Amino acid sequence: MAARSEARAARLLSASGRATSARVDPGPYTNGVPDTEYLVHLAIGTPPQPVQLILDTGSDLVWTQCRPCPVCFSRALGPLDPSNSSTFHVLPCSSPMCDNLTWSSCGKQNWGNQTCVYVYAYADGSITTGHLDADTFTFAAADGTGQATVPDLAFGCGLFNNGIFTSNETGIAGFGRGVLSLPSQLKVDNFSHCFTAITGSEPSSVLLGLPANLYSDASGEVQSTPLVQNFSSLKAYYLSLKGITVGSTRLPIPESTFALKQDGTGGTIIDSGTGMTTLPQDAYKLVHDAFTAQVRLPVDNATSSSLSQLCFSVPRRAKPDVPKLVLHFEGATLDLPRENYMFEFEDAGGSVTCLAINAGDDLTIIGNYQQQNLHVLYDLVGNMLSFVPAQCNRL
Repeated sequence: MAARSEARAARLLSASGRATSARVDPGPYTNGVPDTEYLVHLAIGTPPQPVQLILDTGSDLVWTQCRPCPVCFSRALGPLDPSNSSTFHVLPCSSPMCDNLTWSSCGKQNWGNQTCVYVYAYADGSITTGHLDADTFTFAAADGTGQATVPDLAFGCGLFNNGIFTSNETGIAGFGRGVLSLPSQLKVDNFSHCFTAITGSEPSSVLLGLPANLYSDASGEVQSTPLVQNFSSLKAYYLSLKGITVGSTRLPIPESTFALKQDGTGGTIIDSGTGMTTLPQDAYKLVHDAFTAQVRLPVDNATSSSLSQLCFSVPRRAKPDVPKLVLHFEGATLDLPRENYMFEFEDAGGSVTCLAINAGDDLTIIGNYQQQNLHVLYDLVGNMLSFVPAQCNRL
Protein backbone atom coordinates (compact mmCIF):
# COMPACT_ATOMS: atom_id res chain seq x y z
CA MET A 1 0.00 0.00 0.00
CA ALA A 2 2.87 2.36 0.79
CA ALA A 3 4.64 1.55 -2.47
CA ARG A 4 1.49 2.14 -4.51
CA SER A 5 0.91 5.49 -2.81
CA GLU A 6 4.48 6.54 -3.58
CA ALA A 7 4.00 5.56 -7.23
CA ARG A 8 0.77 7.52 -7.30
CA ALA A 9 2.59 10.57 -5.95
CA ALA A 10 5.06 10.28 -8.82
CA ARG A 11 2.14 10.09 -11.24
CA LEU A 12 0.61 13.29 -9.87
CA LEU A 13 3.88 15.16 -10.02
CA SER A 14 3.95 14.58 -13.82
CA ALA A 15 1.21 15.94 -15.15
CA SER A 16 -25.77 21.18 -17.21
CA GLY A 17 -26.92 17.94 -16.25
CA ARG A 18 -29.45 15.93 -14.34
CA ALA A 19 -28.49 15.10 -10.78
CA THR A 20 -27.02 11.61 -10.80
CA SER A 21 -25.24 9.22 -8.52
CA ALA A 22 -23.01 6.21 -8.87
CA ARG A 23 -22.10 3.41 -6.51
CA VAL A 24 -18.56 3.39 -5.19
CA ASP A 25 -16.94 0.67 -3.12
CA PRO A 26 -13.44 -0.34 -1.94
CA GLY A 27 -11.36 -2.45 -4.27
CA PRO A 28 -10.90 -6.12 -3.32
CA TYR A 29 -7.99 -7.67 -1.44
CA THR A 30 -4.87 -8.72 -3.37
CA ASN A 31 -2.67 -11.25 -1.59
CA GLY A 32 -4.37 -10.37 1.70
CA VAL A 33 -3.81 -6.61 1.32
CA PRO A 34 -6.62 -4.19 0.42
CA ASP A 35 -6.31 -2.45 -2.93
CA THR A 36 -6.35 1.20 -1.99
CA GLU A 37 -8.69 2.48 -4.69
CA TYR A 38 -12.41 3.09 -4.71
CA LEU A 39 -14.33 1.87 -7.75
CA VAL A 40 -17.22 3.75 -9.35
CA HIS A 41 -19.88 1.52 -10.90
CA LEU A 42 -21.73 2.87 -13.94
CA ALA A 43 -22.49 1.81 -17.52
CA ILE A 44 -21.61 3.00 -21.02
CA GLY A 45 -23.46 2.46 -24.28
CA THR A 46 -26.89 1.42 -25.55
CA PRO A 47 -27.72 -1.12 -24.26
CA PRO A 48 -25.65 -0.27 -21.14
CA GLN A 49 -22.41 -2.17 -20.58
CA PRO A 50 -21.11 -2.08 -16.97
CA VAL A 51 -17.70 -0.62 -16.16
CA GLN A 52 -15.76 -0.26 -12.90
CA LEU A 53 -13.59 2.85 -12.81
CA ILE A 54 -11.21 4.18 -10.16
CA LEU A 55 -12.63 7.41 -8.72
CA ASP A 56 -9.75 9.80 -9.29
CA THR A 57 -9.94 13.46 -8.26
CA GLY A 58 -6.34 13.93 -9.43
CA SER A 59 -6.95 13.52 -13.18
CA ASP A 60 -9.58 14.44 -15.76
CA LEU A 61 -9.76 11.79 -18.50
CA VAL A 62 -12.49 9.18 -18.19
CA TRP A 63 -11.39 5.95 -19.89
CA THR A 64 -12.05 2.24 -19.91
CA GLN A 65 -10.59 -0.75 -21.72
CA CYS A 66 -12.20 -1.40 -25.10
CA ARG A 67 -12.26 -4.24 -27.57
CA PRO A 68 -10.31 -5.46 -29.47
CA CYS A 69 -7.81 -4.48 -26.74
CA PRO A 70 -4.50 -5.83 -28.15
CA VAL A 71 -2.68 -4.99 -24.87
CA CYS A 72 -4.90 -4.93 -21.79
CA PHE A 73 -4.77 -6.01 -18.16
CA SER A 74 -6.98 -9.01 -17.45
CA ARG A 75 -10.20 -8.40 -15.51
CA ALA A 76 -13.28 -10.45 -14.66
CA LEU A 77 -15.33 -7.67 -16.23
CA GLY A 78 -14.23 -7.74 -19.87
CA PRO A 79 -13.45 -4.75 -22.10
CA LEU A 80 -16.22 -2.52 -23.39
CA ASP A 81 -17.40 -3.54 -26.87
CA PRO A 82 -18.24 -0.35 -28.80
CA SER A 83 -19.70 -2.34 -31.71
CA ASN A 84 -22.56 -3.43 -29.45
CA SER A 85 -23.66 0.16 -28.70
CA SER A 86 -26.08 1.94 -31.03
CA THR A 87 -25.16 5.34 -29.55
CA PHE A 88 -21.36 5.03 -29.78
CA HIS A 89 -19.39 7.33 -32.07
CA VAL A 90 -15.74 8.27 -32.42
CA LEU A 91 -14.64 11.87 -32.02
CA PRO A 92 -12.59 13.57 -34.75
CA CYS A 93 -9.24 15.13 -33.97
CA SER A 94 -10.81 18.50 -34.76
CA SER A 95 -13.22 18.22 -31.80
CA PRO A 96 -12.76 20.58 -28.82
CA MET A 97 -12.47 17.60 -26.48
CA CYS A 98 -9.51 16.29 -28.46
CA ASP A 99 -7.83 19.68 -28.12
CA ASN A 100 -7.94 19.31 -24.33
CA LEU A 101 -5.80 16.17 -24.32
CA THR A 102 -2.13 16.56 -23.44
CA TRP A 103 -1.05 14.18 -26.23
CA SER A 104 -3.29 13.49 -29.20
CA SER A 105 -3.04 12.96 -32.94
CA CYS A 106 -5.16 12.14 -35.97
CA GLY A 107 -5.57 8.40 -36.36
CA LYS A 108 -5.41 6.51 -39.61
CA GLN A 109 -5.46 2.85 -40.67
CA ASN A 110 -7.89 0.76 -38.60
CA TRP A 111 -9.01 3.62 -36.37
CA GLY A 112 -10.27 5.71 -39.25
CA ASN A 113 -8.90 8.85 -40.80
CA GLN A 114 -9.05 11.95 -38.56
CA THR A 115 -9.98 9.94 -35.45
CA CYS A 116 -8.78 11.50 -32.19
CA VAL A 117 -6.04 9.22 -30.89
CA TYR A 118 -4.74 9.85 -27.36
CA VAL A 119 -1.86 8.81 -25.15
CA TYR A 120 -2.29 9.32 -21.41
CA ALA A 121 0.97 8.47 -19.64
CA TYR A 122 2.00 8.74 -16.00
CA ALA A 123 5.32 9.06 -14.20
CA ASP A 124 4.79 5.73 -12.45
CA GLY A 125 4.89 3.90 -15.80
CA SER A 126 1.13 3.48 -16.20
CA ILE A 127 -0.22 4.29 -19.65
CA THR A 128 -3.37 4.09 -21.73
CA THR A 129 -3.51 4.60 -25.49
CA GLY A 130 -6.62 4.53 -27.65
CA HIS A 131 -9.17 6.77 -29.33
CA LEU A 132 -11.42 9.41 -27.82
CA ASP A 133 -15.08 8.58 -28.30
CA ALA A 134 -18.53 9.59 -27.07
CA ASP A 135 -21.47 7.52 -25.88
CA THR A 136 -24.40 7.48 -23.47
CA PHE A 137 -23.54 6.99 -19.79
CA THR A 138 -26.03 5.41 -17.40
CA PHE A 139 -26.05 6.31 -13.70
CA ALA A 140 -28.39 5.65 -10.83
CA ALA A 141 -30.85 8.54 -10.42
CA ALA A 142 -30.04 10.59 -7.35
CA ASP A 143 -33.61 10.32 -6.06
CA GLY A 144 -33.37 6.53 -6.11
CA THR A 145 -36.25 6.16 -8.57
CA GLY A 146 -34.34 4.46 -11.35
CA GLN A 147 -31.62 5.38 -13.79
CA ALA A 148 -30.40 8.57 -15.41
CA THR A 149 -28.89 8.51 -18.89
CA VAL A 150 -26.64 11.25 -20.25
CA PRO A 151 -25.81 11.19 -23.98
CA ASP A 152 -22.60 12.14 -25.75
CA LEU A 153 -20.11 12.05 -22.89
CA ALA A 154 -16.50 11.88 -24.07
CA PHE A 155 -14.31 9.04 -22.84
CA GLY A 156 -11.16 7.21 -23.84
CA CYS A 157 -11.44 3.76 -25.39
CA GLY A 158 -8.20 2.26 -24.14
CA LEU A 159 -6.70 -0.29 -26.54
CA PHE A 160 -3.16 -0.44 -25.15
CA ASN A 161 -3.10 -0.23 -21.35
CA ASN A 162 -0.36 -1.17 -18.93
CA GLY A 163 1.04 -0.18 -15.55
CA ILE A 164 0.00 -0.22 -11.89
CA PHE A 165 -3.53 -1.54 -12.22
CA THR A 166 -4.13 -4.28 -9.66
CA SER A 167 -7.74 -3.95 -8.53
CA ASN A 168 -10.92 -4.90 -10.40
CA GLU A 169 -10.96 -1.62 -12.30
CA THR A 170 -11.53 -1.49 -16.05
CA GLY A 171 -10.25 2.10 -16.23
CA ILE A 172 -10.30 5.45 -14.46
CA ALA A 173 -13.04 8.05 -13.93
CA GLY A 174 -11.40 11.45 -13.81
CA PHE A 175 -13.16 13.73 -11.30
CA GLY A 176 -10.58 16.52 -11.48
CA ARG A 177 -10.92 20.14 -12.61
CA GLY A 178 -10.12 19.51 -16.27
CA VAL A 179 -12.61 19.84 -19.13
CA LEU A 180 -12.62 16.08 -19.78
CA SER A 181 -13.58 15.08 -16.23
CA LEU A 182 -16.94 13.58 -15.38
CA PRO A 183 -18.16 16.52 -13.22
CA SER A 184 -17.05 19.00 -15.91
CA GLN A 185 -18.83 17.17 -18.72
CA LEU A 186 -21.99 16.80 -16.63
CA LYS A 187 -21.79 20.55 -15.91
CA VAL A 188 -22.58 19.99 -12.24
CA ASP A 189 -21.97 22.65 -9.60
CA ASN A 190 -20.81 20.12 -7.03
CA PHE A 191 -20.18 16.49 -6.22
CA SER A 192 -19.61 14.51 -3.05
CA HIS A 193 -18.31 11.14 -1.95
CA CYS A 194 -18.25 9.22 1.32
CA PHE A 195 -15.73 6.36 1.38
CA THR A 196 -16.55 3.29 3.45
CA ALA A 197 -13.74 1.44 5.25
CA ILE A 198 -10.98 0.39 2.85
CA THR A 199 -10.79 -3.00 4.57
CA GLY A 200 -14.50 -3.65 4.06
CA SER A 201 -16.75 -4.24 1.08
CA GLU A 202 -19.79 -2.05 1.75
CA PRO A 203 -20.71 0.41 -1.00
CA SER A 204 -21.78 4.04 -0.79
CA SER A 205 -22.91 6.70 -3.25
CA VAL A 206 -21.13 9.40 -5.21
CA LEU A 207 -23.54 12.29 -5.78
CA LEU A 208 -23.12 14.50 -8.85
CA GLY A 209 -25.09 17.72 -9.13
CA LEU A 210 -27.09 17.29 -5.95
CA PRO A 211 -25.89 19.28 -2.92
CA ALA A 212 -25.28 16.71 -0.23
CA ASN A 213 -26.97 17.03 3.14
CA LEU A 214 -23.78 16.76 5.17
CA TYR A 215 -25.75 16.92 8.39
CA SER A 216 -27.59 13.67 7.63
CA ASP A 217 -26.01 10.79 9.59
CA ALA A 218 -23.13 13.09 10.52
CA SER A 219 -21.21 12.41 13.70
CA GLY A 220 -19.46 15.75 14.05
CA GLU A 221 -19.31 19.36 12.95
CA VAL A 222 -19.39 20.26 9.26
CA GLN A 223 -16.25 22.21 8.36
CA SER A 224 -15.23 24.03 5.19
CA THR A 225 -11.95 25.18 3.69
CA PRO A 226 -11.23 27.04 0.44
CA LEU A 227 -10.09 25.27 -2.70
CA VAL A 228 -6.88 26.96 -3.82
CA GLN A 229 -6.45 27.78 -7.50
CA ASN A 230 -3.28 26.50 -9.13
CA PHE A 231 -3.26 27.69 -12.71
CA SER A 232 -0.23 25.55 -13.49
CA SER A 233 -2.29 22.44 -12.73
CA LEU A 234 -5.97 22.66 -13.62
CA LYS A 235 -6.78 19.06 -12.69
CA ALA A 236 -6.11 18.56 -8.97
CA TYR A 237 -7.95 20.08 -5.99
CA TYR A 238 -5.56 22.13 -3.87
CA LEU A 239 -6.11 23.01 -0.21
CA SER A 240 -4.43 25.37 2.23
CA LEU A 241 -2.85 23.09 4.85
CA LYS A 242 -1.46 25.13 7.73
CA GLY A 243 -0.03 22.59 10.15
CA ILE A 244 -0.11 19.21 11.91
CA THR A 245 -0.63 18.26 15.54
CA VAL A 246 0.55 14.94 17.00
CA GLY A 247 -0.83 14.24 20.46
CA SER A 248 -1.13 17.65 22.09
CA THR A 249 1.86 19.18 20.27
CA ARG A 250 1.56 21.40 17.19
CA LEU A 251 4.66 20.44 15.21
CA PRO A 252 7.10 23.22 14.24
CA ILE A 253 6.48 22.86 10.50
CA PRO A 254 6.57 26.14 8.55
CA GLU A 255 3.34 26.79 6.64
CA SER A 256 5.46 27.32 3.54
CA THR A 257 6.20 23.57 3.56
CA PHE A 258 2.62 22.88 2.45
CA ALA A 259 2.08 26.00 0.34
CA LEU A 260 1.99 26.44 -3.41
CA LYS A 261 5.11 27.99 -4.88
CA GLN A 262 5.01 30.73 -7.48
CA ASP A 263 6.11 28.30 -10.18
CA GLY A 264 3.09 26.04 -9.44
CA THR A 265 5.06 23.31 -7.63
CA GLY A 266 4.48 22.13 -4.08
CA GLY A 267 1.15 22.72 -2.41
CA THR A 268 -1.37 20.34 -0.87
CA ILE A 269 -4.00 18.36 -2.76
CA ILE A 270 -6.81 16.10 -1.64
CA ASP A 271 -6.81 13.00 -3.81
CA SER A 272 -9.18 10.04 -3.98
CA GLY A 273 -6.76 7.95 -6.04
CA THR A 274 -3.89 7.91 -3.53
CA GLY A 275 -4.03 5.51 -0.58
CA MET A 276 -1.79 6.97 2.11
CA THR A 277 -1.22 10.63 2.81
CA THR A 278 2.20 11.76 1.57
CA LEU A 279 4.18 14.56 3.24
CA PRO A 280 7.37 16.38 2.22
CA GLN A 281 10.47 14.81 3.75
CA ASP A 282 11.05 17.49 6.43
CA ALA A 283 7.42 17.44 7.57
CA TYR A 284 7.32 13.65 7.58
CA LYS A 285 10.46 13.46 9.71
CA LEU A 286 8.83 15.64 12.38
CA VAL A 287 5.67 13.48 12.34
CA HIS A 288 7.81 10.32 12.39
CA ASP A 289 9.86 11.54 15.36
CA ALA A 290 6.78 12.72 17.28
CA PHE A 291 5.11 9.32 16.97
CA THR A 292 8.33 7.52 17.85
CA ALA A 293 8.65 9.65 21.00
CA GLN A 294 5.01 9.41 22.07
CA VAL A 295 4.15 5.78 21.26
CA ARG A 296 5.46 3.62 24.08
CA LEU A 297 6.21 0.64 21.87
CA PRO A 298 9.34 -0.66 20.13
CA VAL A 299 9.76 0.23 16.47
CA ASP A 300 9.31 -2.86 14.30
CA ASN A 301 12.52 -2.84 12.26
CA ALA A 302 11.34 -5.61 9.95
CA THR A 303 8.59 -3.43 8.50
CA SER A 304 9.98 0.05 9.15
CA SER A 305 12.56 2.00 7.23
CA SER A 306 14.27 5.14 8.44
CA LEU A 307 12.10 7.69 6.64
CA SER A 308 9.42 5.99 4.58
CA GLN A 309 7.29 3.76 6.80
CA LEU A 310 6.88 3.67 10.59
CA CYS A 311 5.59 0.53 12.33
CA PHE A 312 5.53 -0.60 15.96
CA SER A 313 5.55 -4.07 17.48
CA VAL A 314 2.52 -4.74 19.70
CA PRO A 315 1.27 -7.70 21.70
CA ARG A 316 -0.78 -10.04 19.53
CA ARG A 317 -4.35 -8.79 18.93
CA ALA A 318 -3.70 -5.72 21.09
CA LYS A 319 -4.77 -2.20 20.11
CA PRO A 320 -2.50 0.11 22.09
CA ASP A 321 -3.07 3.82 22.57
CA VAL A 322 -1.50 6.13 20.01
CA PRO A 323 -1.33 9.94 19.94
CA LYS A 324 -3.98 11.96 18.12
CA LEU A 325 -3.30 13.19 14.60
CA VAL A 326 -4.86 16.49 13.56
CA LEU A 327 -4.57 18.32 10.23
CA HIS A 328 -5.11 22.08 10.36
CA PHE A 329 -6.50 23.72 7.21
CA GLU A 330 -7.51 27.29 6.55
CA GLY A 331 -10.82 27.60 8.41
CA ALA A 332 -11.11 23.88 9.22
CA THR A 333 -9.59 21.20 11.43
CA LEU A 334 -9.55 17.50 10.58
CA ASP A 335 -9.21 15.47 13.80
CA LEU A 336 -8.60 12.00 12.41
CA PRO A 337 -9.94 8.91 14.14
CA ARG A 338 -7.35 6.23 14.84
CA GLU A 339 -8.55 3.96 12.01
CA ASN A 340 -7.84 6.75 9.52
CA TYR A 341 -4.12 6.92 10.22
CA MET A 342 -3.10 3.64 11.88
CA PHE A 343 -3.52 0.11 10.60
CA GLU A 344 -2.79 -3.26 12.18
CA PHE A 345 -1.74 -6.60 10.79
CA GLU A 346 -0.23 -9.82 12.06
CA ASP A 347 2.98 -11.45 10.88
CA ALA A 348 4.98 -14.47 12.01
CA GLY A 349 6.52 -12.53 14.87
CA GLY A 350 3.31 -11.08 16.29
CA SER A 351 1.22 -7.99 15.69
CA VAL A 352 2.29 -4.75 14.07
CA THR A 353 0.65 -1.32 13.96
CA CYS A 354 1.77 1.18 11.31
CA LEU A 355 1.35 4.86 10.57
CA ALA A 356 -0.50 5.25 7.25
CA ILE A 357 1.61 8.19 6.08
CA ASN A 358 4.46 8.29 3.56
CA ALA A 359 7.44 10.51 2.95
CA GLY A 360 7.45 12.08 -0.51
CA ASP A 361 8.58 15.11 -2.48
CA ASP A 362 7.37 18.69 -2.16
CA LEU A 363 3.73 17.86 -3.05
CA THR A 364 1.54 17.05 -0.03
CA ILE A 365 -1.24 14.57 -0.82
CA ILE A 366 -4.21 13.86 1.48
CA GLY A 367 -5.03 10.27 0.54
CA ASN A 368 -8.21 8.23 0.65
CA TYR A 369 -7.09 6.27 3.75
CA GLN A 370 -7.47 9.50 5.69
CA GLN A 371 -10.90 10.09 4.09
CA GLN A 372 -12.62 6.90 5.29
CA ASN A 373 -16.10 7.55 6.74
CA LEU A 374 -15.75 11.21 5.90
CA HIS A 375 -18.45 12.82 3.76
CA VAL A 376 -16.59 15.21 1.44
CA LEU A 377 -18.39 17.82 -0.69
CA TYR A 378 -16.67 19.65 -3.55
CA ASP A 379 -18.38 22.98 -4.23
CA LEU A 380 -17.09 23.73 -7.73
CA VAL A 381 -18.83 27.09 -8.00
CA GLY A 382 -17.98 28.45 -4.56
CA ASN A 383 -14.50 26.85 -4.63
CA MET A 384 -14.96 25.31 -1.21
CA LEU A 385 -14.42 21.84 0.20
CA SER A 386 -16.62 20.75 3.11
CA PHE A 387 -16.35 17.60 5.19
CA VAL A 388 -17.90 15.90 8.18
CA PRO A 389 -17.44 12.48 9.83
CA ALA A 390 -20.25 10.10 8.81
CA GLN A 391 -21.17 6.45 8.59
CA CYS A 392 -20.79 6.20 4.85
CA ASN A 393 -22.56 2.86 4.48
CA ARG A 394 -25.74 4.48 5.84
CA LEU A 395 -25.92 7.40 3.41
